[in-house]
Amino acid sequence: MTDAPALLTQQTEDGILIATLNRPEKLNAINREMMDLLTEAVLTFRDSEDLKVMLIRATGRYFSAGADLRSGNQKTISPQKHTARGIRENHRLNLNNMQQLWDEIEHIEKPFVVAHHAMCVGGGLELSLSCDFRLAAKSAAYAFPEGLFGVLPASNGVSRLARMCGPHWARWLIMANKPAPAEMAYTMGLVHQVFPDDSFEDEVMDFCRHLARQNPEQMGAAKIAIELCAELGPEMGRHVERMGNSALMLNPDYLAGMEKYLKGVGGKKK
Repeated sequence: MTDAPALLTQQTEDGILIATLNRPEKLNAINREMMDLLTEAVLTFRDSEDLKVMLIRATGRYFSAGADLRSGNQKTISPQKHTARGIRENHRLNLNNMQQLWDEIEHIEKPFVVAHHAMCVGGGLELSLSCDFRLAAKSAAYAFPEGLFGVLPASNGVSRLARMCGPHWARWLIMANKPAPAEMAYTMGLVHQVFPDDSFEDEVMDFCRHLARQNPEQMGAAKIAIELCAELGPEMGRHVERMGNSALMLNPDYLAGMEKYLKGVGGKKK
């Protein structure tokens, strides 16, 4: 038995907030305490101008074994939980507010990076799908075990996976209940990059520092524009691009940067 918190947080001088899942003895199964601490960390990240990037990682043999169904501390929202309507309401509001927090991560106009050093399944994978960037060590692997119980990954697992990787690979993970090792997950489009195990932590931090140096206004606008353009046709997507730039091109950082660039180009011509 350990008294250590279920989630550890650390802020770096580079403006990176690191949140580490810390229930290794339970394979980082997501319980109420972990969700409360993760929610607090996400809101701190959202509201702090000094924080530029949030990194979610884990300790132990698993990144996460998913929701901790044995902890007995799940919220129960609907008194009609044994009806179809009640089950739908509990999926939306229960599981310690997973759907609400995953949606908040997706909506915050700052980058979230998740780093998988090992197996990531169920609710841990649903959390990861809501992040902007997924980085994997070679030893990582992915699965949705919900099918073993005859149900779906319903905290946005089906909807986000199908949108991200397409129905072809969603069938593999959800219908066939087959795992995907890291290299296969890269082929699927589930992760952005796979790194060797021995350099994984350094590579992840280098990537987060790179993100922290990017223009925050451009990053926020890009996050919204990409989500919108994924749902719209090309003509409507071009409207989104123009709308985004109509604000970004009035940004003092852009104006100063362009002035410096043009002066540099003019100087070279002389």
